[in-house]
Amino acid sequence: MAHSEAARLLSVWEEALTRTDAERARILHRAARPQAGPGELPRVPVGEREADLYALRRALFGDLMQVLIECASCGEAMEFDLDAGELAAGPPRQREPLRVTADGWEIDFRLPAVADLEAAAEGAAGADDPRTAARALLVASCTVKARRNGTEVPAEHLGELLPEQVRDRIAAAAEQADPAAEITLDIACPECGVRTPAELDITSYLWTELDAWARDLLLDVHLLATAYGWREPDILALSPARRRYYLELCADV
Repeated sequence: MAHSEAARLLSVWEEALTRTDAERARILHRAARPQAGPGELPRVPVGEREADLYALRRALFGDLMQVLIECASCGEAMEFDLDAGELAAGPPRQREPLRVTADGWEIDFRLPAVADLEAAAEGAAGADDPRTAARALLVASCTVKARRNGTEVPAEHLGELLPEQVRDRIAAAAEQADPAAEITLDIACPECGVRTPAELDITSYLWTELDAWARDLLLDVHLLATAYGWREPDILALSPARRRYYLELCADV
């Protein structure tokens, strides 16, 4: 990794270190798409943001992703591999509005963007059932046009009027059009055979790797600066192989 790239990623790590998960997702997305213009990233569909993060993970740490989950039935640890390249590619992005027709309702809606997801989570924070409230807010914010028996219904009224089964149809259509927005693994336990569903959170996965990388790199900087008196930019300018060789020499002294 070139010095400029290592220094940039250390700055990303430092900025995200004390932030919330949502803030870290924004910071990592900006690192994945540094050429994005002002206000562009919040308007990106959620699945496209996730694909960007998988692409960043691939660029930094390679294609192979090792995932470890625990069987929900017997507690057996299950480890398997995923391909970040396949997850980064994903299906073509749906740009045109989608339509769901059911029970006299006709709903035209767009795929949720990052800003929609964040606004819904914030708006539902104090609700008795935050998940249901967030889902209702998300449907309202993403609705382009809603009609019931041919009569137009304002989007802000959908939360109280839209039947649950229609919301389920909307969620299913959105998932089919943008499957990368939420990747759920379904793994059969080799010991008991019970299948365990687990959502793959690329923000958390990538942050864990970036955090470990940054701490290891800063330890290298500390050891080499102590041994040789070099400045951080000089140490970062070394290739990983040369840096490791100097560290081995320090250990031999």
